[in-house]
Amino acid sequence: MKRFVCYLFVLNSIICAAQEKTPDSTKVESLDAVIVQAVRVKDDAPVTHSNLDKDELQKRNLGQDIPYLLNYLPSVVTSSDAGAGVGYTYMRVRGSDASRINVTLNGIPFNDAESQGTFWVNLPDFTSSVQNLQLQRGVGTSTNGSGAFGASLNILTDGVSETPGGEIATSLGSYNTRKHTLKFTTGLMKDRVELSGRLSRILSDGYIDRASSDLKSYFLQAAFKDDNTLIKAIAFGGEEVTYQSWFGIDAATLETDRTFNPAGMYTDENGMTRFYDNEVDNYAQDHYQLIWNQRFDNNWNLNTAANYTYGRGFFEQYQEEANLEFHGIEPIAIGGDTITTSDLIRRRWLDNDFYAINANLNYKNSEFDITGGAFYSFYDGDHFGEVIWSRYSGDSEIRDRYYFGTGDKSEFTVFSKATWQLNSKWSVYADLQGRFVNYKTSGLSSERIPLEVSENYNFFNPKAGVSLFINSSNQLYASFGIAHREPRRSDFEQGIFTAEKLTDYELGWRFTSEKTAVNTNLFYMDYRDQLVLTGALDDVGAPIRATSGNSYRVGIEIDAELEIGSKLKARPNLALSSNKNVDFVTSRDGMLVNLGKTNISFSPEIVAGNSLEYSPFKSFQLAFLSKYVGEQYMGNIDSEVSKLDSYFVNDLNIVYTLERVPFAKSIVFNALVNNIFNVKYVSNGYFFTYDDDFSEPGTVTTIEGAGYYPQATINVLVGATINF
Repeated sequence: MKRFVCYLFVLNSIICAAQEKTPDSTKVESLDAVIVQAVRVKDDAPVTHSNLDKDELQKRNLGQDIPYLLNYLPSVVTSSDAGAGVGYTYMRVRGSDASRINVTLNGIPFNDAESQGTFWVNLPDFTSSVQNLQLQRGVGTSTNGSGAFGASLNILTDGVSETPGGEIATSLGSYNTRKHTLKFTTGLMKDRVELSGRLSRILSDGYIDRASSDLKSYFLQAAFKDDNTLIKAIAFGGEEVTYQSWFGIDAATLETDRTFNPAGMYTDENGMTRFYDNEVDNYAQDHYQLIWNQRFDNNWNLNTAANYTYGRGFFEQYQEEANLEFHGIEPIAIGGDTITTSDLIRRRWLDNDFYAINANLNYKNSEFDITGGAFYSFYDGDHFGEVIWSRYSGDSEIRDRYYFGTGDKSEFTVFSKATWQLNSKWSVYADLQGRFVNYKTSGLSSERIPLEVSENYNFFNPKAGVSLFINSSNQLYASFGIAHREPRRSDFEQGIFTAEKLTDYELGWRFTSEKTAVNTNLFYMDYRDQLVLTGALDDVGAPIRATSGNSYRVGIEIDAELEIGSKLKARPNLALSSNKNVDFVTSRDGMLVNLGKTNISFSPEIVAGNSLEYSPFKSFQLAFLSKYVGEQYMGNIDSEVSKLDSYFVNDLNIVYTLERVPFAKSIVFNALVNNIFNVKYVSNGYFFTYDDDFSEPGTVTTIEGAGYYPQATINVLVGATINF
């Protein structure tokens, strides 16, 4: 309640500050762009990137998360626990998972400070409040938060609307999927103040059994502006309840019952197999941002922002024959017997606060574009577990905690970057960043293992690039960048304290003409102490990582936009890469073995996509979307057991706009047929090994196993949006 009152106070202060003055719409737009200026690059910068705006995102915005809307960008691979893009969704870029992709919302880090992951399920339907986004592949430019080891994604939320309006959007589809969205904006009142907002709810049963999602979200914005000032107070967040589906299935089940979900399974007193009805993940997250952009003159502008994020929630599990002492319950004596195990229900909680502030000053003239800035954040997180029911509970009380641990992380970053236009042909780019991280933990981990960490990391991350503008159609660029990353909480639990280092080299060519645009780039990413996914999962379904020593990724990416006549457009892309560990050492049959050069896990050598768009007239578009992902290994030892087959899937997207409607500005009808050819494919999984030292006494044999996350076969989403 206090946070809500504080937000109303900020909102009221902005309204009271309004004064009458004629607006300059071009300056409003540029001031909106300043919000992300410090973490973005321009189209002709020597940094490999892709841009998407609101119009492009809305074509397929029918309930699936942001990773699925980015699926057709170069080197992007997506996956979903529930199989259909609603609930827990993930993406990898250049083989790097979400914890290695830096994500910022209005320049503020979205990655969880401890796990470094991005959980889009906490912000359902966030796409409906996105103005535009930029995906930088590789190291990219300096940004706030953990270093980009595969890519960085920076998102700008809705800009200021000068005219009042509203939107009602509804979509329905397969697996009982529904999305309902309500948006409004007052437009600029007295040419100074705008209020806008959104409420959304998404429901889905999921493709996988019981992989249901109940997702709610909101977005509220108050903005004040004049010719040279833009102030925004923004509150957004979401609440999710999803039935767990991160267990996956084995190869035999994949062939016979690919939608089977073992989560919540137990045997009742009559020997019947049942599924616990509340085996759910339940989490809420709220973000509060205050942003101030000030233009001093045509050369100088300042952007400052403050952020507070509050996250809290748990996942609930039914445990059969659980060890009582492990869960803080003393063994129970009944009738001369001592009971040491019991069926019980437990919750594992996260409760965290994240504070951040940043300031960026920009100077620009005809030759120079210089930005300097500073960023500070502090994270305070509690981890604890509680038992809410036990068949045998002794003297314990409901919600007694059986473990408790803390995690505190502070980060201070300073950077300066500049672009110097030497002449009409040449420009150079330099970017220097210092990043200083302190992380401390205390208490017990979820496995009740003492976890005491106090580590400091000081990183220097230089970047540089050069561009040659051969003519109005051709640009060559080359760039070099260094990034470092500190271990995450789960790495410390595995005894890993060494930071990673990446040196990234990029060489690119851009060609543009009236009807054709082609971007081609070569990359070589040289890693030291890279933390690669082993393929295994921990007890909460999170991937386990291990240090691989020296490793690299080398490849080529090509994407294009081709106008084929006045009604047909193609947007193909292709990524070819080789991703290798060097001198990889593993334990096999009780001995350490050097396997030499092996493939890095979850890194397909071929990723290709295409969008073929046909518009017979202005208000109608038909798009045929294709995605091919080559075979990949889920581990780093090149085991055939760990191999995921390649897959090729196609979607069909239809958009029709009905204008001149008596009661509205327009009605937009959308339809999305996913996996139109009904392909049975798997885009993600896990791989594990263990040593069998009991079958043959004195002999150790390494046993391998794998699990799979099947993705949905053909499914449909249809929707309508009424714009007022």
